[in-house]
Parts: sequence; C-alpha cells; structure tokens
Amino acid sequence: MKSHFDTKAIHTGYPRQDPYGSLQFPAYETSAFEFATAEAMVDAFAGTVEFTYSRISNPTVDYFEKRVAEITGAFGVTAFNSGMAAISNLFMNIACTGANIVTSPHLFGNSYSLFASTLKRFGVEVRFCDLTDLNGVANTIDGNTCALFLEIITNPQLEIADLKALSTVVRQKNVPLVADTTVVPFCAWKAKDFGVDIELVSSTKYISGGATTLGGILVDHGTFDWTDKPAMKDFAIFGQGTFTAKLRKEIHRNMGAYMTPHAAQAQLLGLETLSLRFAKVAASCLHIADRLQQVSQVQIVNYPGLASNPFYDLAGKQFGALPGAMLTFDLPSKEACFIFLNRLKLIKRATNLFDNKSLIIHPASTIFGTFSQEVRDRMNISDHTIRLSVGLEDSADLLEDIRQALG
Repeated sequence: MKSHFDTKAIHTGYPRQDPYGSLQFPAYETSAFEFATAEAMVDAFAGTVEFTYSRISNPTVDYFEKRVAEITGAFGVTAFNSGMAAISNLFMNIACTGANIVTSPHLFGNSYSLFASTLKRFGVEVRFCDLTDLNGVANTIDGNTCALFLEIITNPQLEIADLKALSTVVRQKNVPLVADTTVVPFCAWKAKDFGVDIELVSSTKYISGGATTLGGILVDHGTFDWTDKPAMKDFAIFGQGTFTAKLRKEIHRNMGAYMTPHAAQAQLLGLETLSLRFAKVAASCLHIADRLQQVSQVQIVNYPGLASNPFYDLAGKQFGALPGAMLTFDLPSKEACFIFLNRLKLIKRATNLFDNKSLIIHPASTIFGTFSQEVRDRMNISDHTIRLSVGLEDSADLLEDIRQALG
C-alpha cells in the first residue's frame, strides 16, 4: 500500500498511537524525559532507552528521521540543525589526522572553507581535482583517502560528474562516495542507485517547505564496508551500521548539533508536499532558462536541463528532465549585475535556495566575497554571474520582472 514516494511521505506509521488521534506528529518541545526508576536512568545512559535528552534524541526528530529513511530506503538517517552542521559531523565521523579528502574545487563557499581551512588545522588534507577526469581522480586517491566528496550539481558552477563512473573508481580504491544531494531532492532520483554511500542534504532547502526552518540530514545507505578505516575501528563491530553507530554514539552526542523538535515538525510537513513543489519550481526553472537564452543582454545561461548545456545528457541520465530549480546567467559586467539586482521588484535578493519565493544573488561578491581572486578563479566564480533560485510564482511574472530589471 505504501510503494510510492508521495504515499510514504504522508503515511509513514507513528511509533506509538497518539492519545488524541492527531493526524500530525506533535512537536515534543522538551529538553529532558522522566525516568520511572534509578535503574531506568542507568539503562538510558547505556543507550538502551529510546529518549533521554533532546540534544541526543527526541521523539519528533526521531520520527522525521524515520520518515526520511522510509522514503529513501536508507539504512540510517541523522538530522542536524543545519546543512553545515551535517557536513561538519560527517567529516568529524570519518576523518582523522593524516587522512585526506578528495573533492572538486567547485564547491559551495562554506564547504570549501571547511575543507581548506578548518579541517586542515586538524591535520586533514584536502585534495582538489577535476571530478570529470576519472583517471585524475583515481591517481589522486591513496590509502589515506577517507572519502571522495562532491556536490551532485555544483553551486553555482552547475557542473555534473558521472556518479556511476566515480562509484566504480572509488570501489576499486575502497573509498566511500559521499555526495551533497541538496540540489535535486529524493522525489526525483535515488542516489543509492548511482553508487552514493552517504548523502548530505541541507533540509533548509526543498524539504523545509518554504524556508520555514534550518536543518541538515545525513543519509547512510549502509553500502560501504568501514572495517579497515582508521577513524571507524572502534565501531567496526556494527558492520553495515558502522557509520551511523559511530555518528550516533559519539560524534553527534559530543558535537551537540541535533535538529530541534520545532524544525523537525515543520520539515515533516514539508516532506508531504515536496514532490508537488519540486515539479512546479523545476519546470519553471527550465522554462525561464530557455527564455533567457533569447534575451540580448544575457551573455550566457547555465542550466543542465537545456539541450545546449554540456552536461545535458548526463543530467538526464542521473536526474531526469528537470535537474533542480537553480540556474545562473551572465551579464556584461559586475556593475551590470548590481544594477539589475537593484531594479528587481518581485524576485527577492537573498542567499537561500529553493524557498517558495524566487531568490537571487551575486555569488562572487557575497558567498565567495571573502575569498581571494586566485581562489575564486580556481573555483570558476565569475563577477559576471547571477544565481537564481526559482520559486512557486508564475514563471511569466518572474520573466517580466527579469525583463524590466534588464531595462
């Protein structure tokens, strides 16, 4: 009865019958839970009781995790209070001094900074390479590589790497494939089918249902053998569940970045309309990208769903006809970008993605504004580029706003 995404997203069973028959799972806004006896408290701290303290576990967040696991078929799901909290916990879980991470320089700004600055100070090396060059990737990986990490569609370059081909490379090297899959949600594709072992998702984006709350999730597909990985040796007894066991029993507890009950309840509601919203915003994104190609002031339009895009065939193979709701376009200069942004009346100047409202930003001067020109050049961040996250408005109104802002 629950074979399809939308049905699972709405009808995942409650772990207990609600005493009032509520059709929405309650938000358990509490820090602590009472124990019946002193012995029960001992069991709680030994990890054999379900809920002890909301920094570690909470019924609402737990149900949100179970619903995500239900719709993705994942082995384990852990929710955090932001996407950056999720990626930080991820690499605190699998990296250690002397390890290295192989990734692309084409990353979201804070992800790049986490690798190049923060983790570096803890003795973790980052190795940037072209992930579309399979031989180069294979030659960059060595015995100390703890993960190959990538964004499935890079932000804002919109580059796409061949996931199945990369999966073949990393399997031969005994390295997990870890992917930020935020740009295309669960309802549109299945990362596990393309060899992804661990998914990172900023649930602030599509899942929250209109940017209602911050959140991040790690989706463990239980497909990688962690037995020989130094950072995981104390938890290898958990076999298929090694990643999630260490994450839940050590890193997540010690880092204190668990999702809040309020965010979990809001994002449970967001999951129920995810596929409907994505179908609308992604179709509008493709329509706007196609129309922008005909606007004389626009120099370049970048969206992988356009037949003219170099990643069109690969995008279709991995994500279908609608590879996300984000596009970029280039204007003649930085000054032209700023004039355009300041003339907009409907589209909002804001830094988030995949809100119900359309959002626009000049990445080079904002997200990447603190990076040197040398680093921006390496990351392929241009002063001419505008990033547009398409929302639920009528695409005709969005195009009209763009046209009037271009003058």
